[in-house]
Amino acid sequence: MSAVVEMNPEPRRNRAVAAASPFDIVQAAMKTGNVEMYREAVALMKDLDAFASRKAFNNALADAKVKLPILKKNRLVDFENRSGDRTTYRHEDLAEVVRTVVPILSEFGLTHRYRLRNKPGEPISVTCILSHRDGYFEENELSAGADQSGGKNAIQAVKSTVTYLERITLIASLGLAAAEDDDGRTSEQKAEPEAYTPLAGSITQDQVDFIREALREKGAAATAFLQWAASKGMFQGRKQRLEELPAQHYAASVNAIAQFKKA
Repeated sequence: MSAVVEMNPEPRRNRAVAAASPFDIVQAAMKTGNVEMYREAVALMKDLDAFASRKAFNNALADAKVKLPILKKNRLVDFENRSGDRTTYRHEDLAEVVRTVVPILSEFGLTHRYRLRNKPGEPISVTCILSHRDGYFEENELSAGADQSGGKNAIQAVKSTVTYLERITLIASLGLAAAEDDDGRTSEQKAEPEAYTPLAGSITQDQVDFIREALREKGAAATAFLQWAASKGMFQGRKQRLEELPAQHYAASVNAIAQFKKA
C-alpha cells in the first residue's frame, strides 16, 4: 500500500480573512499615488470613526441608564409668596444629581461638563456637554435671566441661575426623573390623578412632570403657563392641559419657563 502525499495543499476556502481597517484602506490608497482616491479614503475613515464613536456613546448611555436611579428630592422649599399664600415643594439640588449620576456615568466612559455664556444685556446661557471617552458628545443648552429673588446681590443672582440651569440641563441630557417625596406634605391627602390618555404626538409623562417641577421652582402657576402656550398657538385642536402639549413645542416651553421672572 502506497501513501499519498499532498505536496502543495490549497489553502482552505473557509479560512478567515482579516478585514481591512479604515487606516489600512487609507494606506493602500496612499500607495497608489492617486490623490482623489486618497481623499475619498480619508473621508471614509472619518465617517467610519464618527459612526463608531456615536455607536459607542449610545451603547454606553443605554447601559448607564439601566443603573441610573430615580433622583431623590432632598431639598425642601417652604415660603410665603407675595400674595400671602404658602408655597411648599421639594426638589433635588445639583449636588444630589451629580452625586447620584457621576459614578455611574464614569463606569461606562461617560462624563459631563458645562459651557457658560453671559454677555452684557443677554440672558445667562448654560450648555451641558455629555461626552464619551471615544470622542462623541451631545449638547443641551438653556438660557435664563439672573435670579433677582430673595434680595440677592449681582453675583449671587448669577450663581443661582447658573446652578439652576446646570441641574436642569444635566437632568434633561440624561432623561432623568425625580421621585415624589411624602415629606413636607400637609395632613390632607392628595387626590389620585385622574386617568387620561392624551392625543398622539403629545409630550411624555416624564416631560409633563419635568414642566410641572420647573413651574413650581419658578413659582409660576400651571394655568398661567397653559394660557401662554395657548396664546402661542400650541394647543390647536387640543385641550389646554400639560398632557396635551405637542412634543414639537416641548423645548420652546422649557426654555420659556427657564427665562420666566415673577413680577
